[in-house]
Amino acid sequence: MKKKIAIFASGNGTNFEALAQACADGRINAEVALCITDKPGAYVTQRAARHGVPVVEFRPKDYDSKEAFETMLLGHLKEKGIDLICLAGYMRIVGDVLLNAYAGRIINIHPSLLPAFRGADAIGQAMEYGVKIYGVSIHFVDSTLDGGKIIAQAAVEYEGSDREELESMIHAQEHELYPKTVARLIENL
Repeated sequence: MKKKIAIFASGNGTNFEALAQACADGRINAEVALCITDKPGAYVTQRAARHGVPVVEFRPKDYDSKEAFETMLLGHLKEKGIDLICLAGYMRIVGDVLLNAYAGRIINIHPSLLPAFRGADAIGQAMEYGVKIYGVSIHFVDSTLDGGKIIAQAAVEYEGSDREELESMIHAQEHELYPKTVARLIENL
């Protein structure tokens, strides 16, 4: 029986697409069984629909607390028998409800060579600092901001100033590294 992945995303969903396609073509021996978004109507929901992946859309402000909406999400995750949670542009800090239920089974992709440039707009932070080597990190999620144990990293050399070009290069690296890393992890669950 194939392992089941849930992907949490807040936006366009290019990493959702990379993971879903890798599952569909057999590079990851698992299925994307659920897409969760905190931004109803985000483009990732259209990608999920094209792959036949059920979507849970919610607005955090509709809940009294993070614990309340994470308890709701946990119910959906358990119902689908989710083995691994992959954050893919999910712009929220994961709380104790999910961290306790999925300890060691929540991973995130971040567009910097962690521990440098944690948090939002890592690419902008790195550009402002003037780095010449950017990158991508995949890490386990813990209670710290982008601070969990690093699983994989890839460097992106760039000395230009065109943010769009740099983002495209970083996304290309993400779309290669994330499926390979998930494929390795899923075999050990």
